[in-house]
This record gives sequence, C-alpha cells and structure tokens, in this order.
Amino acid sequence: MPHLFDSLTIRGQTFSNRVFVSPMCEYSSDDGFANDWHLVHLGSRAVGGAGLVLTEATAVTAEGRISPQDLGIWKDDHIELLSRIVRFIHGQGSVAGTQLAHAGRKSSTYRPWSGTGAIPIQEGGWSDVLAPSAVPFADNYPMPRELSLDGITRVTAAFVDAAGRARDAGFRVIELHAAHGYLLHEFLSPLSNQRQDHYGGSFENRTRLVHEVVAAVRAVWPEDLPLFVRISATDWVEGGWDIEQSVELARQLKPLGVDFIDCSSGGNAAHAKIPVGPGYQAPFAERIRREANILTGAVGLITEPSQAEQIVSSGQADAVLLARELLRDPYFPLRAARELGQDITWPAQYLRAGPKDAKPR
Repeated sequence: MPHLFDSLTIRGQTFSNRVFVSPMCEYSSDDGFANDWHLVHLGSRAVGGAGLVLTEATAVTAEGRISPQDLGIWKDDHIELLSRIVRFIHGQGSVAGTQLAHAGRKSSTYRPWSGTGAIPIQEGGWSDVLAPSAVPFADNYPMPRELSLDGITRVTAAFVDAAGRARDAGFRVIELHAAHGYLLHEFLSPLSNQRQDHYGGSFENRTRLVHEVVAAVRAVWPEDLPLFVRISATDWVEGGWDIEQSVELARQLKPLGVDFIDCSSGGNAAHAKIPVGPGYQAPFAERIRREANILTGAVGLITEPSQAEQIVSSGQADAVLLARELLRDPYFPLRAARELGQDITWPAQYLRAGPKDAKPR
C-alpha cells in the first residue's frame, strides 16, 4: 500500500505527496478578486509542502457567492490575479487547483465573523437567490427562487465558462463543489429538491444536474488534467441524501470523466446531528473507493501525521484533505514527513530548519 508521502498520478498530473489543502473560504475578496491575502494564504501552504493546493469555493456567478466577500471566477478580469497565485504554487513544486461553486439557497449571507443568515441588500446582499425549490435553508436565510429550466441551463454554462477561465489561469485541477448544502448538493438531496419535473423526484432526476455539469466541464477541461467532485456523503438526516446514493453517484460519474471523489458530509440540513470525531468521514471515503472503484480523499478532523498515514496506508483513501490543521500549521507536511521518517523536499530557503538529509526544491 502507498504511504502519505508517496506520489500520486492522476491522468497526466503527478502530485508529489497525498497531503492536499482542502478548500477553505477566506471571505476576503472584493467583487470576487483574489488579492495579497490569497497569495500568502495559498502560497504558504505550497511552501509548506502540500501536494495539492485548492482554492476556496470560487463562485461561478456573482449571485452564486456565499457572501459578498467570496472569491470569484465569473468574469475574465479575475484570471490575472489567480494566475499570479497559480505561478507561485507551481514554483514551489505543488499543484494548484480550484474549487468551482455555486452557493444556491445559502447565497447572500454574512461572512462568519460579521453575522449569521441573510445579509441585507444595503450591506451588500442580493435578492436573486437561486435553488432547486423555493425552500430556505433556515428561518434566517434568504427565501430562494426556484430555478427555471432556462436558469438551470445558465448555471451549467456558468460552470463551463468558469472551467475555461480556470484553464486559462493555469490551474491543473478542478473540483466541482457538490457538497455542504450548496446548489449542486441541493439538487441531489430530497430535503432541498422538491421539484416535480425531470430534475426532481427520483434518484435519476435529482442527480441529472450534477451529471450535466460534469459532462459539460469535462468537455472543456483538458483531457490530461484531473477533475474532482466534492460531495456530502450523507445529510445525516433520515430521508435525505445518504452513503448508498453517494456510492451510486460516484459509480456513474467515473465514466463521465471524474477522477476523484472528495468525501465530506452534512451542510444541507440546519437541524442535522453530526457525530463529529477524529477522522469521522474517512469511512465514507473508504466505502466509495471500494464499491465505486474510484480514487477518494478523506477529510474531517485529520490532525496528526500518524492518523493521516493510517488513512492512506490502510487503503481508506488515496489522499487526505486538511483544512483547520493547515490553518494552524501551514507547514504540516514538512513536520509530518519528518515525524513519519518519509521523504519530502524542502524549500532551499528553509533547509537549515529541516532534517540533515533534507532535499532542496
């Protein structure tokens, strides 16, 4: 079995190790533009040795942002500053990827440290909040407008256009965000999708938009570059989206050109009771990997090098995606490799702090 710091090749892209930076919203943009905060935040994780550095959820339309401060890729003007970040990440030997997202009924809300729920228009919010059905996430969230069939077509086109911009910016991985109660997940789950047309009701209908977005993005995304999809493997609510449906979705997405399932959970039901604990979502990655025969990533309270190594070496997942631990320690991969006695290259500028046999980048 592989180890945490063994390389991983997907299509024509090789990741130097299996510690990936999970998308983490920074809520620090103006009109969707990246800035110095994003350069330093993402760049420091590349300096720290992560094999893949994913941007935060990057909005494919202005109204698809979670908050007014979200990162965006809905217009060509966004490409230049994203390209600067991509060049730096690649210069450190890491791979730059971006997560494309539409927040659906969880759009037009406060960033976490400014409030909760719907943000008023006079504070930067917007009225055109879209969802599969006119069902709000919670009482203090916006009342969404049910997407028309034309609107669904426009959303798919927005993902395609965003993928083209990601390609032009130099990203080498796209991850489609179909988790955490955002638009694509909302279509998957019967808790949020109450449509009566061919996008609602049956499993086939509820998964239709994800299939269409995947196929359309894969058609414009270079054949030699990987395509990931992040899903919530379960809503943690009876009658909602669950692991059995997740396995079947993964089976169906693989022949459409999806290479990797990033296995998270929850986010679509405000009342869900989630049994949070160390590595609590890794069993989802293991089951999807085994039953759908597709590469998976484990995410969620992975904080120790030995824990991450166990997930990969035991075959639970092909990589681990770290979020909060990498906020606490951007250099976790360098530290973890030293603790595990595995090889990782160090920035030449930092060699004097590394092990005696450290190799420079």
